[in-house]
Amino acid sequence: QVQLVESGGGLVQAGGSLRLSCAASGRTFRVYGMAWFRQAPGKEREFVAHISWSGVSTDYADSVKGRFTISRDNGKNTVDLQMNSLKPEDTAVYYCAVQSKPFRASSNDPVEYDYWGQGTQVTVSS
Repeated sequence: QVQLVESGGGLVQAGGSLRLSCAASGRTFRVYGMAWFRQAPGKEREFVAHISWSGVSTDYADSVKGRFTISRDNGKNTVDLQMNSLKPEDTAVYYCAVQSKPFRASSNDPVEYDYWGQGTQVTVSS
């Protein structure tokens, strides 16, 4: 059974940093791209960042480019999201997700991800 468990969310002041982590199990994750999405109250789920199966390629939403960094450790089956220079508009529930097919290119479409974590709340105060 595939399971994704996020951790690391919390409350932080604007300009601060947080590091989210996603622990994966139940699949050979080293051959699957993974991503972080987020959903703010009253808004649709939006793409944040993607990392390729090898970790060589990364992709970011324009809104977080230069502030967030996605990384993965295939030996530990973890994917992290380092978030710096946080803004109040970054407030959302953050989800990690795994692509449904191996060795795929980056995608910002939630339909291409078949397993999701339960989410972790990130709140940035002004």
